[in-house]
Amino acid sequence: MTDPVITPELLLNAYAAGIFPMAETRDDPDVFWVDPRRRGIFPLDGFHVSRSLARRMRRWQHRVTIDSAFAEVVDACADRDETWINDEIRRLYLALHKMGQAHSLEVWEGDALVGGVYGVTLGAAFFGESMFSRRKDASKIALAYLVDRLRQGGFTLFDAQFLTPHLASLGAVEVTRGEYHRQLETALAGHGDFTGPALPDSPQDVVQRITQTS
Repeated sequence: MTDPVITPELLLNAYAAGIFPMAETRDDPDVFWVDPRRRGIFPLDGFHVSRSLARRMRRWQHRVTIDSAFAEVVDACADRDETWINDEIRRLYLALHKMGQAHSLEVWEGDALVGGVYGVTLGAAFFGESMFSRRKDASKIALAYLVDRLRQGGFTLFDAQFLTPHLASLGAVEVTRGEYHRQLETALAGHGDFTGPALPDSPQDVVQRITQTS
């Protein structure tokens, strides 16, 4: 199913209905809608920080920002041999970002953008779209900061779309379509604040908060 004219408003309605867009390839101009029978989600109290990841977060000299390089994060996520992010999808998410409905979290090493993740927010739901890593564990660190931010901001649903072995190792689980829609309905009735919570003073703050409840 394709739609040649997709507006940001239509895209938000799609998320509220439990579906999301993809393209077959970077060069395919068409966009199709996806409604998986089984959905990957991150229980916000179940993110797994391994000892090695905790050590790396404490020792690696990195900094984290919010919404400071949204387009660059999207482009970095698409910078791979195979990607579902075509020009139309890029346009739509940049438009959602301008509307305050799409956000990014960036991991920096000095002035170099080395990791990040972006997604869409509606109510108390965060729909994770893609992430990238240019340094060892940079995407894991981005996810750890993201989970901490979602919890601090009052979110109740972190949609990861598809469960992969990588995400499963960090605590993501798979639920049925029906269970996902039940959680989505609850989340849409709530309110999450992505930009309000202050960034943590140190990686130790993130590690401590996550490990205390996971």
